[in-house]
Amino acid sequence: MPNSLIAEVFRDFVSMIYPNCCAACSGSLVKGENFICARCASQMPQTNYHLEFNNPLRNRLLSRLSLSHAMALFKFSKSGRVQRILHGLKYKNQPELGVMLGNVYGDRLTEAFLQQAFELIIPVPLHASRRRKRGYNQSAKFAEGLSQTLGIPYSDEIMERKIKTETQTRRNKLNRWQNVNEVFQVKKSDLVHQKKILLVDDVITTGATLEAAGNCLLQAGCSTLSIACIAEA
Repeated sequence: MPNSLIAEVFRDFVSMIYPNCCAACSGSLVKGENFICARCASQMPQTNYHLEFNNPLRNRLLSRLSLSHAMALFKFSKSGRVQRILHGLKYKNQPELGVMLGNVYGDRLTEAFLQQAFELIIPVPLHASRRRKRGYNQSAKFAEGLSQTLGIPYSDEIMERKIKTETQTRRNKLNRWQNVNEVFQVKKSDLVHQKKILLVDDVITTGATLEAAGNCLLQAGCSTLSIACIAEA
């Protein structure tokens, strides 16, 4: 029996005993499904903001941040599929899930002919101590997937989070803004200058984090700023 066939049989046997689970519903995945089962994938609440330039996300951020495009893959709801996916990405050591979501959204941006709108992808950084604890930056994994599909470079080294902020959960809008204001720094302004930047994060709530990080990039001289997130709350 060829080695490749032996390996496939072994994988199928292991999956029967330790089945791969859907990140959205925890059901078993079948062959050909990757992280999310077909049923959940068809029922995910998608925004389709990439098909509408003046979409609700862009309109609510435009008064606070000079933006070209503003996009999110999914709508977030508590206890829903999207929340479970984000929880798996951030807290269950599933960095490949972020890459996969980036691949999916990259395909959709390509279909909408948006790949020419960006020259460099930058994820919102984690503080070094939080990144060490988690092992990776979940936003950087999303950026990695986007980069692979769009054919646009990404870097997790251009911007840093200088101060370890408290979690944004349960904070009101003003406290969220005060919590992240002036905590970001662009370390390599020459790589940002006159570039069309796509800033990415996992989830957007009030927009305080993206506003603070985005203004740093604008001050560093990027020519245009766009944002893309996995989910909008």
